[in-house]
Amino acid sequence: MSSNGLVVTVTNRAGFKQEYDFAELPVPAAMQGSLAVVFAAQARGWTSHGSAIACWRQVRVFATFVSGLECPPDDLDGLTAAMLKRWRAAQIGTNDGKKTLVTVRALLLRDPRLATGAAAEELAKRIPMPTTNKKSFTQTELERVLLAAQQQFRTARLRIQENTRLLEAWRAGTLTGGSREWKLGEVLDHLARTGDVPRTRHPGGQTGVTHHRLLGASNATSTWGRLFLQRQELTALAVLLAHRFAWNLSVLDRMPTPSTAPSAGEGASVTYQVQIEKHRRGGGRWFSTENITDSGADSPGRLITQAIQATAYGRELAARLSPGTDLLMVARSQQVERWEHRNADRPKPIGPLVFGIAPGDAKWWGLTHQLDGSPFQRLRQKTVTREGRPLQHSQGTHESVYVLPDPQVQQASREVFEAGALEALEQARTIVFEGKITDAADPAHQETATADCEDEDSSPWPSPTGGCGASYLLCLGCANAHVHPGHHPRLALLHQQLEGLRSALDDRTWHRDGLDHFLRLEDLRDRLGPAAWNAALLRVTDNDRTLIQLLINGDLAP
Repeated sequence: MSSNGLVVTVTNRAGFKQEYDFAELPVPAAMQGSLAVVFAAQARGWTSHGSAIACWRQVRVFATFVSGLECPPDDLDGLTAAMLKRWRAAQIGTNDGKKTLVTVRALLLRDPRLATGAAAEELAKRIPMPTTNKKSFTQTELERVLLAAQQQFRTARLRIQENTRLLEAWRAGTLTGGSREWKLGEVLDHLARTGDVPRTRHPGGQTGVTHHRLLGASNATSTWGRLFLQRQELTALAVLLAHRFAWNLSVLDRMPTPSTAPSAGEGASVTYQVQIEKHRRGGGRWFSTENITDSGADSPGRLITQAIQATAYGRELAARLSPGTDLLMVARSQQVERWEHRNADRPKPIGPLVFGIAPGDAKWWGLTHQLDGSPFQRLRQKTVTREGRPLQHSQGTHESVYVLPDPQVQQASREVFEAGALEALEQARTIVFEGKITDAADPAHQETATADCEDEDSSPWPSPTGGCGASYLLCLGCANAHVHPGHHPRLALLHQQLEGLRSALDDRTWHRDGLDHFLRLEDLRDRLGPAAWNAALLRVTDNDRTLIQLLINGDLAP
């Protein structure tokens, strides 16, 4: 922070600094200083200017709200619950508003004066998650997007490949001197070394392509595009990479050129070691490496091979202009960037070269191909839901951001949910009291620990030596069982004892040993009615207690 405590400087991972002047906020000086303090505390965990810019904008929204109050407080400790209620009501109706509420709340809670009291209770209220209207591509949409990207990148790759062969032949001295191919090779050599074809300055100060007739035209494809990808062609490559590997744009912006490692087995394949940089994972977990093998036309690594080939001259030129630069995703811009590089979170252009995919490039590519904007989020969501597992993100993010909100996942899951619900219903219907409820005992029936048995020889669980082989707990699941009022006290006690065991046993043991019996007793209780059931508990005898204890301990198994 500055000496006056109102300017906060945020440094991103690349070492670039950006200042935020809280004196610009339309609130009293004391509140400006307090907001600067909590902003600086929050900024210690940031590694990008993007996070700082987003938070700064939301702080300005809050400051504007405060300045519009009838009696604006001088400092944060002057915020009342009523003011915060109005702030919440003004923001909670939109997704952007919900995000603003979350961000501002995190800042305000850093001020110890708002840790307790009515204002703190208002801040502690739950903020609903933003709703999403974005969905992954349908299969038809996906095929159309991929076809457009494949055609665009393939055209560019073949163009660079063809000119590469001509340049290599010229450098090898195998072309006839003075021939058209030889002259083209000379122009290509100049292009590879400088990033542009030779140009002639006219008397009026304008420049033109020197060999435009030889090259066939003066447009990008016929001139510097012979060896370099254009920005939209690089975007098409990024679309293919995002579909194949679910890498997001921040990963592609910073991805070094993959290195090769020895491949086990046949020597025709090559395995690339791809370094993934993901700063949102947190300190110490920013970098990971994926091994991707090119073993043929349909293998995942073939796209990596093609990307390396298509960007070769761009990467070589970048290394000459700025030694040490080695980023995979490089394109040649239409014009050398003359404006200030504003987004310091992304790699800085070098001469005519740009790196990664700018948001404007992604949006323009989508609009060019009749989409409503950038294709990358929808494409990544499609890949993640297709794979069915987290890709460069946590399990929580996988479920809450990519899977559960996606309408196509919801549609595809309906049959699964329906089948599961029907199965659960059928299972519930089978775990019921199967016997008969009577008013009195029948002397012809044999008494058991839980019911009277009408005919043990027709048991659903016969014993190998004859008769019934089931435990007495299973009696209630047999059609031969008869329950009369004399059984009610011990059964009500058994239900009570099993309910107590539910908290003492682990889930696996409870579901295996106790759940079915408990559910049958629940069904029996519902049939008898809660009044009769509660009254039965008052009639429990010592004999009932001893019997049920032996039963639960397994000492009454037949």
